[in-house]
Amino acid sequence: MNLCKNFVRLGVVCALSAMGVNMGMNGALALDYPTKPVRWIVGYPPAGATDIAARLMGQWLSDRLGQPFVIENRPGAASNIATEAVVKAPPDGYTLLHVSTTNAINATLYDKLNFRRDIAPVAGIVRVPLVMVVNPSVPANFRVHRLRQGQSGQD
Repeated sequence: MNLCKNFVRLGVVCALSAMGVNMGMNGALALDYPTKPVRWIVGYPPAGATDIAARLMGQWLSDRLGQPFVIENRPGAASNIATEAVVKAPPDGYTLLHVSTTNAINATLYDKLNFRRDIAPVAGIVRVPLVMVVNPSVPANFRVHRLRQGQSGQD
């Protein structure tokens, strides 16, 4: 159990180091993260799938790391409000953003965001399969055929 706890801490520290958070040169000090509560901002309202995933993982991290991971819902503007709140927070590793595919879409959809490359990924939490569907009248029998139809411009 202790090995797992140190592994999780080491992963968090490595991820934060990759983000440019200065945790000091001493490895023993780095494993002391977190030393205070961590804000985890979710860009969706409570009780949705993203919020539930964040709350489950936040509780898991709190139990293992000994500090509360406080989930804060900041819905609106296709999660841009939450993203901007994290970008404006001090870059100390104590404000995290729960990102979904919406954030990737926003980066290409909106021309004028107050952020672009101001955040960096820390860890993958959930994998969500996406499914492509077509009208049953489309004569597609397998995935490659459907992709080729899309590339050729056929309906």
